[in-house]
Amino acid sequence: MEVETEPGAGGLAIRLRAPRTAVTRIWLRWKGATPEGMRFLGDHWERSYGDLEWRGFVADRPMPWYFLASNGRASSGYGVKTGAGSIASWQVDPDGVTLCLDVHNGGSGVELGERRLEAATVVMVKGGGALDTARRLCRAMCPKPKALAAPVYGGNNWYYTYGKGLTEEAMLRDSALMSDLAPASASNRPFMVLDMGWAELAEGAGPSRNSNAGFPDMPTLAERIRKRGARPGIWLRPLLTTDRLSEAWRLPGRQAGGGARSPYFVLDPSVAEALAYVGEQVRVLREWGFDLIKHDYTTFDITGRWGFQMLPDLTERGWRFHDRTRTTAEIVSKLYAAIREAAGDALLIGCNTIGHLGAGLFEMQRIGDDTSGREWSRTRKMGVNTLAFRLPQHGTLFAADADCVPVTKDIPWELTRQWLDLVVRSATPLFVSADPAALGDRERAALKAAFAEAARPHPGIEPLDWFETTMPSRWSGPAGPVRFDWHAGDVD
Repeated sequence: MEVETEPGAGGLAIRLRAPRTAVTRIWLRWKGATPEGMRFLGDHWERSYGDLEWRGFVADRPMPWYFLASNGRASSGYGVKTGAGSIASWQVDPDGVTLCLDVHNGGSGVELGERRLEAATVVMVKGGGALDTARRLCRAMCPKPKALAAPVYGGNNWYYTYGKGLTEEAMLRDSALMSDLAPASASNRPFMVLDMGWAELAEGAGPSRNSNAGFPDMPTLAERIRKRGARPGIWLRPLLTTDRLSEAWRLPGRQAGGGARSPYFVLDPSVAEALAYVGEQVRVLREWGFDLIKHDYTTFDITGRWGFQMLPDLTERGWRFHDRTRTTAEIVSKLYAAIREAAGDALLIGCNTIGHLGAGLFEMQRIGDDTSGREWSRTRKMGVNTLAFRLPQHGTLFAADADCVPVTKDIPWELTRQWLDLVVRSATPLFVSADPAALGDRERAALKAAFAEAARPHPGIEPLDWFETTMPSRWSGPAGPVRFDWHAGDVD
């Protein structure tokens, strides 16, 4: 095997040739003393899980995709460009820096044959404050993000329904509510996203053409949502289906929902016919008239693991895609490109997707695990942490979606109000999951004011105490400092 590094204006290109050897990982080491008193921040494989933080030396701590180093005064950042042919992570110790490029094909080594793999391109930035350095690093990693034409805001029904009892009538009621809350003068109308629960079968399984009895006519539903002053959005799990397809299209070794007798079929995105099938599922939703498509679960369906479980390996060892000649990163990137092409001019939100591979293809990316309409501690952990530590990705890799603001009777309004305020001030996409039974005059007035702010471009807000805590409470914005009390009236 041969590993080639080539410095250039765009960064340090790293290439691999291995015509007769299956390769799993490439390790590169930069030797040199790392100054004392430094702290380090990494990213995550896909969504984050309330676990991002600045830390000192933890030699065996992998920092996916990029890392920042800071002594509190000056900072530097190191990462790999988006769309890489590998899945990258960094480790730092007092004696140097290590970069691991994971080039697995599933749980086995990739068999490149005579092909040369463009494994990664390393970029770096130096100087300035930590947040500014992080933003400049993200820009260096992703020279062509897919930008939104206008701010995105609106509703999503998941966190007060959790997919139960969904009907066309309820969707139309929620659409009218979003339209009423939005400023009448806004040309960018609010979205109303129909989340998991509209399909015929459980677990969000396709095929997408089969809706359940609550939604007898999906094209008419999209049209009726639009007539109520909102834009229709919809959720999709593209790799899981109950269609009886060729076994050659099935992801090897992957049986979802109950083993060999499961009715579910997990598609192998390395198979051209399976990829065309995925594209057709997405294309159906766009033809129905949905302007936003939230696609979910692809990382879990491929690897069998959530991001926090991807240590020491991203997936179970031993299995392979049908196409053994491409890396997992390359196969996932091609899947995302197929979804992008099939979606046409619809906006895309990737959820449980690998943001570093979706950057430049998706307008929006869910950057953290689920918030909650039932447990405030979950919203606080997942929402606040992911927004604070992944905020530099907003507008540089994609529009960062920190997940919904649930408005339910289970969460005290004083806590919900603060989370709503932070998301609005961050200038990131705002989605609320508002239970009509929990909306009084106070809640409606606050949501109306939030939508008025979210509908227009405005400067964002920055965490001030992110070096000291995983849930920053002190922030700074155009109007000055803001303080949040995430533990006020704590109930769980």
